[in-house]
Amino acid sequence: MSKRLLNRRLPLALALAAALPLAAQADDQGHDHQPKDLSGVEVKATPLVGTAEDLVRPVDVLAGARLDQAKANSLGETVGKLPGVQSSYFGPGVGRPIVRGFDGARVQVLSDGLGSGDVSTISVDHAVSIEPFLADQIEVLKGPATLLYGSGAIGGAVNVIDGRIPEAVTDEPLQGRAELRGNTVNDERTGMFRMDGTAASGNIVFHADALHRETGDYDIPGYPESRRLMEEEGETPDPSTRGTLPNSFVRTDSGALGVSWIGDRGFLGVGASLFDTRYGVPAGAHEHDHGDDHAHEGEEEAHEEEGPVTIGMTQHRYEVRGGLDDLGAFKSLRAKVARTEYTHTEYEGEETGTVFDNTSTEARVELVHKPVLGWDGAIGVQWGKRDFEAIGEEAFVPPSKGEDAGVFWLGQRDFGPVKTEVGARFDRNKIDVNEAEAIGPDREFNTTSLSAAFKWDINEAFHLSFGLDRAQRAPTAEELYSNGVHVATSSIELGSPMMDEETANRAEIGLHWHGGPFKASASIYHVKYDDFIYLADTGVVEDGNPVRLWTQDDARFNGAEAEVNWNFADNDSGLWNLRVFGDMVRAELTGSGTREVAFAIPHGDHTHDYTAELARGGNLPRIAPHRVGGEVSWELGSWRASLGATRYAKQDEVAAYETQTPGYTLVDAHVAWHKDTPHGNAWEVFLDGSNLLDEEARVHTSFLKDVAPLPGRGVAFGIRTFF
Repeated sequence: MSKRLLNRRLPLALALAAALPLAAQADDQGHDHQPKDLSGVEVKATPLVGTAEDLVRPVDVLAGARLDQAKANSLGETVGKLPGVQSSYFGPGVGRPIVRGFDGARVQVLSDGLGSGDVSTISVDHAVSIEPFLADQIEVLKGPATLLYGSGAIGGAVNVIDGRIPEAVTDEPLQGRAELRGNTVNDERTGMFRMDGTAASGNIVFHADALHRETGDYDIPGYPESRRLMEEEGETPDPSTRGTLPNSFVRTDSGALGVSWIGDRGFLGVGASLFDTRYGVPAGAHEHDHGDDHAHEGEEEAHEEEGPVTIGMTQHRYEVRGGLDDLGAFKSLRAKVARTEYTHTEYEGEETGTVFDNTSTEARVELVHKPVLGWDGAIGVQWGKRDFEAIGEEAFVPPSKGEDAGVFWLGQRDFGPVKTEVGARFDRNKIDVNEAEAIGPDREFNTTSLSAAFKWDINEAFHLSFGLDRAQRAPTAEELYSNGVHVATSSIELGSPMMDEETANRAEIGLHWHGGPFKASASIYHVKYDDFIYLADTGVVEDGNPVRLWTQDDARFNGAEAEVNWNFADNDSGLWNLRVFGDMVRAELTGSGTREVAFAIPHGDHTHDYTAELARGGNLPRIAPHRVGGEVSWELGSWRASLGATRYAKQDEVAAYETQTPGYTLVDAHVAWHKDTPHGNAWEVFLDGSNLLDEEARVHTSFLKDVAPLPGRGVAFGIRTFF
């Protein structure tokens, strides 16, 4: 993106953010503007009310000042410092959460309990259509969340609470927040605001929010290409490419309006939202390899003149939500439905390449019943329909229509010091394709998930938890029917249309201890997969593109994570806290020997037939590396600050044909000054430093790791107001 774009007049979202009134009442989320223990925050991802500490299942929550400090351009980067959670990377516009080594179609991204409606699971260059800067709270459910959210949550779920459809009257007639910020690493300009209010009648509550962000190409500490890649290709560094990653700009607009009627026993609300973003794809991705010896020189020159690849994504979302309390045998009823219209266009210069259209409708009903034989519980029904189509030369997945329906029950009961949670869910998943365009027939799957978890309060300070799950996931359309060049990953991707459901059996042990200023938690887990679906590199290269095949085999994931918080001083110098965390995951196939697979690659009006030997054991590809991190934070009066570092280990436990990634250390610092005014509003000025050592960092889970390092040293700065 040209730097001239950054000097354009900012749109209404930014102007409104700058012009918000100074007179104010109170922060709409009870924001105390200080780092705090979030274990007592209510988790909304489950129909059974509970806090992060009360729930039997492992969950982490970001809210308040901790969320303000963590917010980034992508959802993955925002939650990426929680134990067990990292982020994918395809340039700054794309970052999807990776939970305990699971990503893509195994991690469900939710907007207040309903799917985001985007196509971020289809390709690694597709962004999540949720803006983290507008979130009130983000919840990460670790381990299988299929019981609550179905097949696509077998690895976990990330639930973003934005309050766009109010469910209760506000504390004050008008309240909200606004923020203006910039960043030195990419010339960022971001402005956002949100307002919530209650009409004089006391029954009508409204919400409005908007955000605008523009960044230029970001700074990097060295060259875009890694040393390994340049040595492999026999290239020498071009001095003109040092210091900036070309075509790494981002421009985003997001906004929403919502209104609800609030009664004594319930509410009914409607809302509409827009998410529109355009971002560059760094050089090295989306490159068309004209490996055909008969390609004409003029065609190659024409392709070179097409210009850089950019992606434009627009999503319109319409929602209706309602709730009713005290219904005889039921404590509450909650119903929600959302329709999402999504379009994703890939441009080569000014020319339109491929267009992805996705229209989806999802509905969910939850009934929380009163105790039955001592069990509190919830019955739920979920239904979704998706109509997907891709048109253009990169349409490696054929058009498809999907329909999912599920029913579940979740119950909990206390047996003295032991809290027990059990549940079951059944889903039916259907995928219909045009058999003339697809490599296989329509498919239908039935999946069943069962779960049991226990939390034992040994005493007031020490708690043990145990979890057992059997979860199933149906293959997605891209895993079944992919058949062509996937330019985002510079590969040929082939589906396997007759694959079966995958089944995960998980066991987990966790502990939590708190005493005085000290708090610690840790967990270890084991997941055994039958028929695990993964993208295997076959070793075959066609027209310069490696051929990768969706296939399945047995696998296992072993991992651990831990976090310690210690308030080691509270005196005239301030409140001092030390946080240390670490996580690791090991993922490998469990078989032995090799198996032969046969496949055909489309090539014009004919196909090329191949066979390949796939190992039945060894490491799975693109698994997040081990890491350990620490942070010292300080609070005194109106001031707060922190200094932290995270060490990402070298990833040398790689799959066949996968390259290793060097380790790196990211150092960050934060400082903020908060001021409450006599009128009841508040101001906050902040500085956030990232990658302060200006270290070259390459994300192992990224297909762009050798051509797109993370941003170099940067300082974000800005001002927030709460009213």
